[in-house]
Amino acid sequence: MTLRPTPGSARQPVALDYEIAQEQASALGRLGRALETALQALAEFDRGSEGDLDRMPAYEPGPDRSAHEAAQDAGLSPAEPRKTRANLVAAASHALWCFMVQRESCGLRDPRPVIRDYRVPAEVQNRMGIMAVPHPGRPRRRPAT
Repeated sequence: MTLRPTPGSARQPVALDYEIAQEQASALGRLGRALETALQALAEFDRGSEGDLDRMPAYEPGPDRSAHEAAQDAGLSPAEPRKTRANLVAAASHALWCFMVQRESCGLRDPRPVIRDYRVPAEVQNRMGIMAVPHPGRPRRRPAT
């Protein structure tokens, strides 16, 4: 005995395919906006720091005190801007990775238009797909044997 489709059942897969395509397009749009936001945050941080990560506007030294004293008064350490920038780069690279994976699932395999159109910095491209290392204080899971 063979199962033959009824005349009305041929249209059901088309409706399902349409819904799947809609969801893929919606997810691609959300991830594209997330990438834009992450890249914009990184660019704004870089503009605010004016390329010098050791002297940030939040703790500019005055004529009678050093940058270290000004940073302590502001409750910041000189290494904090570097850590903030590293976090922004990591967030942008993760957003880029998620966007690229979604594009590939939609059949868009060439990453060059994304890199060009979104003006993704090389630093973000190079970190794409790199996951954070677990915290040193937390025990690592051992693979099941």
